[in-house]
Amino acid sequence: MASLSARILAPLVAEWRGSTASPAYTALAERVRLLVLDGRIALGTRLPAERELAAQLGVSRTTVTAAYSELRHAGYLDSIRGSGSVARLPGRSPLQNEPTAGGYLDFSKAALPASALVARAAVLAAEDLPAHLGDTGFDPIGLPVLRRAIADRYTARGLPTEPEQIMVTIGAQHAIALLSRTLLGRGDSALVESPSYPHAYEALRLTGARLVPVSVTTDLGEGDEGWDVPGLEQALQRTSPAMGYVMPDFQNPTGCTMSPELRQRMLDLASAQGTTIVADETMAELDIDRAETPLPLAAYGPAVLIGSVGKTLWGGLRVGWIRAERQLIQKLARARMAGDLGTPTLEQLLVARLFADYDSILETRRQQLRAGREHLTSALAAAFPDWRMPRVEGGLTAWVNLGAPVSSQLTLAARNEGLLLAAGPRFGLDGAFERFLRIPISYSAEETDRAVAALSAAWESLARGPLFDQSFVAEVV
Repeated sequence: MASLSARILAPLVAEWRGSTASPAYTALAERVRLLVLDGRIALGTRLPAERELAAQLGVSRTTVTAAYSELRHAGYLDSIRGSGSVARLPGRSPLQNEPTAGGYLDFSKAALPASALVARAAVLAAEDLPAHLGDTGFDPIGLPVLRRAIADRYTARGLPTEPEQIMVTIGAQHAIALLSRTLLGRGDSALVESPSYPHAYEALRLTGARLVPVSVTTDLGEGDEGWDVPGLEQALQRTSPAMGYVMPDFQNPTGCTMSPELRQRMLDLASAQGTTIVADETMAELDIDRAETPLPLAAYGPAVLIGSVGKTLWGGLRVGWIRAERQLIQKLARARMAGDLGTPTLEQLLVARLFADYDSILETRRQQLRAGREHLTSALAAAFPDWRMPRVEGGLTAWVNLGAPVSSQLTLAARNEGLLLAAGPRFGLDGAFERFLRIPISYSAEETDRAVAALSAAWESLARGPLFDQSFVAEVV
């Protein structure tokens, strides 16, 4: 069973005493509840002992005891003899995810509905299947027909690629985890962006690596492009990370795109330090109206690329890939056998079929995202004129500045209005980004209107509620 120490939990509940109008134990309980709902405390995790957390937070043990009691009463903690207090969700097994049924609108996921061509491709893939039934079905590399299609796609984008440089995986998250445990060892440094994709943080941490963050921001000055370039250079030169995980195209959640010049500079520095840069390109081709489309990162120097069809075709197709040099692909294939024995054949055949229509699918996606961006932009401007939504040139999300550090409180309030969101700190390290909220642009106009209405009600409730930091009331009302 995983456990969370008081030292690690304390920064996650930072600013939990934002209001003197609320009892301290209630404020603490609400903060822990959000961490459970938001996935920052994994279900089944043992929380620190009451005495240890009280000492770390500088409060009485009675306060922590009352907070834990409230969480148990609400169904967010289980007391297990010999195991202490364990995180769970109300009325469900600790290993289940909270469903989005019952009227919840789930904006915590940035995704598109399935392409209209998926169903037809499934029928055709089933017709292709008999030709493969004589094989064992256990293949850690992937079907030649799909590897060729992926390689040809990279070549068409300006990066000559052979099928031997491709491994098909069970989605992008599988690729991140496999690369992490292959390239990193306990005590190694791993360069990451901040904010970034939270499940990548989790995969990297599971290896025992120390995360070295580099800031990415949408608050750009003259000549800025989002990344803290001096910080990136110092992180590479001073810590010599074994691996770097970056998203150079439509970075999640900020939406920033790295310039060709910075791509070249980063890879030159990484090569000098012996750092393997891994680029997550799962949203690289979801371009709406970017002024310049850089080549894939590996066209500028040595880099490993991750892709998938989860964002472009459908999240239900668990097919991704790794593009790397042949030697690393073989090393990954050997390492993979300890965790899984290959990607399902039928799904690979389905995706191979869809690659024939990939350009037309992407054009449809761009139209959907352009409409979603414009609708969200106008809806937020009307409902929240003081919020700052940056220009979204592609990808699936907007990284919205709320103007006050209330993202976690707003996320809790929105849940009460039937809207599920991922708070800004979900994408940072140690509770950062309370001023930001990630809002997808990938939903229909009707769903977006429902979400903005729920946000409006939640935002208004913050000014009235006891948990709201009164120093920001003027900014809300």
